[in-house]
Amino acid sequence: MDRRRFLIGTAASALATRPVSAQEAFPSHAITIVNAFPPGGVNDIVTRPLASAMEPILKQPVVVETKAGAAGQVGAQFVANARPDGYTLLSHNTGISGYAEVDKLFGRPAKVTRAHFIPLARLIADPVLLLVNDQQPYKTLKEFIDGAKANPDTLVFSSGGLYGASHLPLAYLEKATGPLKLRHLPTNGGGPAIIAILGNNAQVTTQSVSATLAHIKAGKLRALASFGGTRSTRVLPDVPTLKELGYDVEYYLWVGLFAPKSTPPAIVTTLRAAIGKAVQSEQFTASLANAGQELAYLDEPDFQKFWDIDGKRTDEAVIFIGRQG
Repeated sequence: MDRRRFLIGTAASALATRPVSAQEAFPSHAITIVNAFPPGGVNDIVTRPLASAMEPILKQPVVVETKAGAAGQVGAQFVANARPDGYTLLSHNTGISGYAEVDKLFGRPAKVTRAHFIPLARLIADPVLLLVNDQQPYKTLKEFIDGAKANPDTLVFSSGGLYGASHLPLAYLEKATGPLKLRHLPTNGGGPAIIAILGNNAQVTTQSVSATLAHIKAGKLRALASFGGTRSTRVLPDVPTLKELGYDVEYYLWVGLFAPKSTPPAIVTTLRAAIGKAVQSEQFTASLANAGQELAYLDEPDFQKFWDIDGKRTDEAVIFIGRQG
């Protein structure tokens, strides 16, 4: 064997036997967080400042890329199928919990399940409001329920997508009040659903406090009740909770970060640590405050426990909607 061929073969063997973990430290290049919802929505508002706060900690760019559609399923499927190397993460919300149950309703194989993801951290948990626009006469929840039941299939309910995070609250409400017979207008995200009700293409919606507060203060939308466990006393002290009104209902639009399943534990640990530092940074907390949000951070173990419970409730809501449909 000539010397040149021997050297090449020896070098190739050395590369093949070198441990993967020794090849490069994580992260060695940019990380992408896929936002599964349209720009301007709560995921976008929360994820972009978090990405900026993570960059100096990880010493690499952290880029937010929007892949919206199908109530967040497009982005979720993209990340579920991504290489589990820590470089592609998912920003999603409450709606991610019910996708498998939705597929089951339609008799199709589940494309995305909770098992496809590792929950890295919950960032916020924004109370959801039941809202009507300023062209509606309803001033209280009772007036709205009585009006909806007396005039079935008259009022249009806008959501961010079928079985998505702003459709599910209606199921929670109707389980407690009985069917309201609203016509459903699914859109491509919370922002478009709010535009629909502002333009009176819809008359009712369930959206988060932060996403609608400016419209409420401007008199364009009227909050009849909060799905939160307690009143939002700082910004909406006069809006009662559903529990106060006699309905055992509680629901939040939460935002969390996820990694694809099979992401190596060491990489998950690095990401969790970076997120944990980023959410406590002055840069991030100031951005949340400017957006009317409050930090509701849960690290992976606590987030997993929360998600297990929340996922079961979401499955029940999806099944309820399916039976009504």
